[in-house]
Amino acid sequence: MKRDQPGPGQESVWDYPRPPALELSSELVVVTFGGQIVAETSRSWRVLETSHPPTYYLPRSAFAEDSLRPAGGGSSYCEWKGLASYLDVVGGDRIAQRQAWWYPRPAEQYAELEDHIALYPGAMDLCTVDGEQVTPQPGSFYGGWVTSRVVGPFKGTPGTTFW
Repeated sequence: MKRDQPGPGQESVWDYPRPPALELSSELVVVTFGGQIVAETSRSWRVLETSHPPTYYLPRSAFAEDSLRPAGGGSSYCEWKGLASYLDVVGGDRIAQRQAWWYPRPAEQYAELEDHIALYPGAMDLCTVDGEQVTPQPGSFYGGWVTSRVVGPFKGTPGTTFW
């Protein structure tokens, strides 16, 4: 694996720590799904983990009314953040099943994520950060948001399973 060299104003995901760091962001994040803006905020948390592009956690209050609903069953566990529950995202007449998640009772180190929602950008019509269109992190399991601000290589591409 050859690390990409960051340019001016860029971050390398290989400089992110493990366990992940939390960074408060004032970037304008807009999520469109089903032809509607389902979330918009300029106050989110970036979760920064080695080899992953940032995952944005938006406050529940940033989501349009009725745009989130509990997903039927199932959960996952993060060794750092704790037990995650899944949500469906609803926009217009479309439903993205289990495409958002949150930590109802996050681990103490990640308490700021309480009542914040992350989602898979690839399942949405459009996600932007300060007007820039986000590219989803490769791989179906990961929820990172790739922008010109970050360089990789990123976990999720073929051959990266055991990074």
